[in-house]
Amino acid sequence: MKSSRSDDPFRVRKARPEHPLVWLAEPLRNEPTLELRPWFGGRTITLEGKHHLFLTVQDEPWQGVLVCTFHEHHESLLAEFPSLVKHPVLGKWLYLSESVPTFERDAQRLVALVRARDPRIGILPSPRKKRAAKKRIRFGDAL
Repeated sequence: MKSSRSDDPFRVRKARPEHPLVWLAEPLRNEPTLELRPWFGGRTITLEGKHHLFLTVQDEPWQGVLVCTFHEHHESLLAEFPSLVKHPVLGKWLYLSESVPTFERDAQRLVALVRARDPRIGILPSPRKKRAAKKRIRFGDAL
């Protein structure tokens, strides 16, 4: 007799496919605080609790690497990386499109800056908002 799926304690789970840009995080693999987390359909490279780079492979303008930075650092990063542009949707971050000819070289250089803890790259995530407790209405409660 074959056991049903709900009765089988050793169900094999389908593995998630590896993100196509995960190779960029390889130089950071020995960093003790490295986290490569799913985030808004891509992966975020997080070190010491800060988001540094966001890897995404959707359609343009979400096809490449977003650099998590503040407006005051845009000018110096744009001068150093001519292929970077301000992201058309998230103007606070910079964007390296996978379609530019220097994508691999520039993406690797950005990862090197992250590894060197360049202060221009990295933002703390917004604190999570507490959800308001749902008020339960029970039979007999006044409406």
